[in-house]
Parts: sequence; C-alpha cells; structure tokens
Amino acid sequence: MNKLTTYLIIFTAFLFTACSEDDESVTPDTSTTTDNGIPVVKTDSSYTILKEEEIIYAEGLGHSNSSTTPISVPLKLDLYYPDNNSTNRPVFMFIHGGGFKGGTKTKPEIIEMANYYASRGWVFASIDYRTAEELGVSLEKFSQDQVLAYYKGIAPKEWIENTFGQVEDTEQVQQAIAMYLAQRDSKAALRWIIANAETYKINKDYVTVGGASAGAITTIALGISNIEDFRDEMTVDEDSTLSTTNLNETYKVKSMVYFWGSNQKLDVFESIYEVNRYDSNDPELFMAHGDQPDPVTPYEEALELQGIYDSLGIHNELVTLEGFGHGAWNAKVNDKNLFELSFDFLTDRQKLIVE
Repeated sequence: MNKLTTYLIIFTAFLFTACSEDDESVTPDTSTTTDNGIPVVKTDSSYTILKEEEIIYAEGLGHSNSSTTPISVPLKLDLYYPDNNSTNRPVFMFIHGGGFKGGTKTKPEIIEMANYYASRGWVFASIDYRTAEELGVSLEKFSQDQVLAYYKGIAPKEWIENTFGQVEDTEQVQQAIAMYLAQRDSKAALRWIIANAETYKINKDYVTVGGASAGAITTIALGISNIEDFRDEMTVDEDSTLSTTNLNETYKVKSMVYFWGSNQKLDVFESIYEVNRYDSNDPELFMAHGDQPDPVTPYEEALELQGIYDSLGIHNELVTLEGFGHGAWNAKVNDKNLFELSFDFLTDRQKLIVE
C-alpha cells in the first residue's frame, strides 16, 4: 500500500467540527508604525478585535448531491484585525484541518488563535476551502472515464488520473481531488489578502501562512510551491471561476506555521509533474508535532521536513509535543502553549518590534 493510500484511509476518520464563539474584547489603544517599515506588535492582548465574517474571496466549481454539471461555489474567509491606528500590520492566514473531507474556519481553537494574534496587532484570516463535501454524490458506480467527465473543469485531468493509480476506492478518489482544490483555494485566499492589503493596512512583506493537520499539509505546499502551481494547470476556459481569484496578484510567504502536518501533498504534486520545488528561498518554518504514534500524520513527517530544511540551510524549528498525538491544541512546552510558541518564533525571525 503506497503513502497516499495509507494517508487517505486513515485521515478519513479525523474530521474536525467546530462552533463559533464571541470575539475577544479588550481595551482599545493607540498603536503604531515605525519609520523603518517594521510592524509593531504587542506582547499582551492590547486591542479590541474587529471581525468581518463570511467574506467571499473567490469562487470555485463543485457539485451538489443533485447536480450533473459543475456549479459555482462561493469561497469564504473570516478576518480578524485590531481596532488601532496602525497602517503597518503583519498578516497571518490560517488553514483549518479536516482530512480534506470537511472542517471549518470557525473551529473554536482557530477562533481563539485569531483573537490571540489580532489582539496583539496582526490581521488574522481564517479560511474555508472546498473539501469532499463540495464534490457531490458518491462515485461508487462511476468508471474512471465517468469520473473524469464529472469533474471536468474542477481538477486537472492528470491529477485525477494519478489519483486512480494511487488509491483503492472512489471515496478516496474524491478525497484526493479535494486535496488539489484545497490548495487552489488557499492560494486564491492569499491572493485576495494581497489584493486587499491597503484596505486592512497589511504590510505585504510580513506574510505568515499556517495550518493544522490537512491545513498544515496545505500550508507546506503553499509556501514551497511556485506561484503558478495549483493555479495554471487549468485555464479560465476550463474553469471560469478562476477569473474570480485575483490571478494577477503575487505574494511572498515569509514564515510558515505547521501543527501536526506533513509534506504529503507536495510529494503528490512533484510525482505528477516531475518537479522538485524545494530550494533555499523557501519560507522559514515553525513546526509543532506530537511524538506519540499517529497514523494520520506521523512524527516522522516533521523529521523528514526538518531534514530537507537543514539540507537547504533554511532556518526551521521543530517543537516536539512530548506525550501528545494528533490535534494537540492543548499542548504546552516550557509552560507555553502553541500560540505563544509560534508568536515567539514569528516575532524573533521576522524581527518584529515587540512592545
């Protein structure tokens, strides 16, 4: 059984549900810019948080349970930002988990993380993306040719064909197709953020992307793949919704934050297109990964990424969450939780001014 098959079989069981919660409110404040262009952030929660929900950042094609041809699906994000006077804010885009079968941008731990960062000066975006839930009916009765026809314009032909060569049933075919869609959509979300940087006073030189589980897998592929990857495999003629995705925007990810993920998706992309996207210009990487047996995203995945980064001479940090497995949101290391650990990494490595 190959790596992709094993991953999809086990990951099916790990869907994360969530509910929304109220914004955190703190005393508003006076905040700030610097003459040298470096953003200023706060050590403690210092700002009232403003929140905009259900912003449509793009569209993508999908299926309902009754559609026979692809339909347009709105793609949404929630934006959290400080109520201050800063015109120079760093941005952190976060990608939820859910095994590419489900999940939500309003998972309570993500809302808590958004409030943590926004109250300290960041713009924090929590995004949704297409999963297997947007891929329609069960495919058990379909042949490969029928699946190719059903998903024409939704995912590249070569990705779908490769999927049939790697997985064991049609449910996994849907899940593997959703892996591509998550990447296409996450890149579109980041392009939307860049396109709207002036509106939200974002400094485009200080872009962080992060995620947990499937979101961490998507984070790695976003930060390391080329700008055109997961964007240009299909044309606007094949997928008309691509025209909604700010195709002309570019970005540079400065840092990645990875919670219990892997480089699985990038491995698949590289095997299909016969490319190696790792190079010495890749973003710096913070990883937090439990050391207990984890059939979904084993600890060895983090060690593998660390080895790749070390070989390229790129700064990376792996925080081992001793005694924890998958989904270790409550873990602490040296009395610091995941938000504090990632905060320390980002402020130190991005050389942010901390007050």
